[in-house]
Amino acid sequence: MTTTAPQLRKPRGKKRGGVLGNTGLYLATGVATFLFLVPFYLLVRNALSTDAEITGEHWKFFPTHLQWGNVSDLFDDTSVDFARSMWNSLVVAVSMTVGILLICSLAGYALARIPYKHSNKIFYFVLGTLMVPTAVTFVPSFVLVSSLGWVDTYRGLIIPGLFSGFTCFLFRQYFLGFPKELEEAARVDGLGYWGAYWKVVVPNSLNFFAAIATITFISGWNAFLWPLVIGQDPGAWTVQVALSSYMTNQTVVFHQIFMATAISILPLIFVFLFLQRWLVQGIAQTGIKG
Repeated sequence: MTTTAPQLRKPRGKKRGGVLGNTGLYLATGVATFLFLVPFYLLVRNALSTDAEITGEHWKFFPTHLQWGNVSDLFDDTSVDFARSMWNSLVVAVSMTVGILLICSLAGYALARIPYKHSNKIFYFVLGTLMVPTAVTFVPSFVLVSSLGWVDTYRGLIIPGLFSGFTCFLFRQYFLGFPKELEEAARVDGLGYWGAYWKVVVPNSLNFFAAIATITFISGWNAFLWPLVIGQDPGAWTVQVALSSYMTNQTVVFHQIFMATAISILPLIFVFLFLQRWLVQGIAQTGIKG
């Protein structure tokens, strides 16, 4: 007579622990989301309030009367041409994004694929530039740009930032993991390095390009110190420089600061929402999946 061993049952405590674990995860996510959204709430709330409501003793979740006129006050202000500054930032950010994507991707592809006996030395030199503090090159860069007559021009705002050693490094590391079989098939069809790069590598690397483009656009849009020095004329101010002009030693126009800040982040939100799918895939991607 044979006996069967009793089946082991999973303890119920683990199931309860799993439920509690999920509850804790949802709670932590909710708290993190709340903390993330609080600054945006304060920004919108204060942008649609009067200065008295912003600085008043009694707090209201939202003002009784939303001050939509703050928008017209912002753009009708003759002391700061905010619309012009928004346009300047858009031109600078888009130009820097396109330029860095083109120049740094070509440099990274050349260092990763074109055989050259000094390629490693050039790569190490590029890495060496990352160790030089920005403060060391700031004054020489300004002297050079000033001697060329590029102060208060788009050329002075854009051209010095068209190459990034770190972005070049990222592209090189990415292209090292790119399947060589695709490029070899392109060369069989008669394409050279440029043809393989433009017709094979770029179309299969759009996720990575989108991730770099998003980061570069945000960096160009938020740049402050260099545009502050180069854009000495108010007509050459970028949006970050224009924002700083609403807070001086004599006056602080609270409703204009908050309204200008709320409007200035709209392009960043649009870019992020439009490219977020490619951004996440590009950051996680180190090559093309089999």
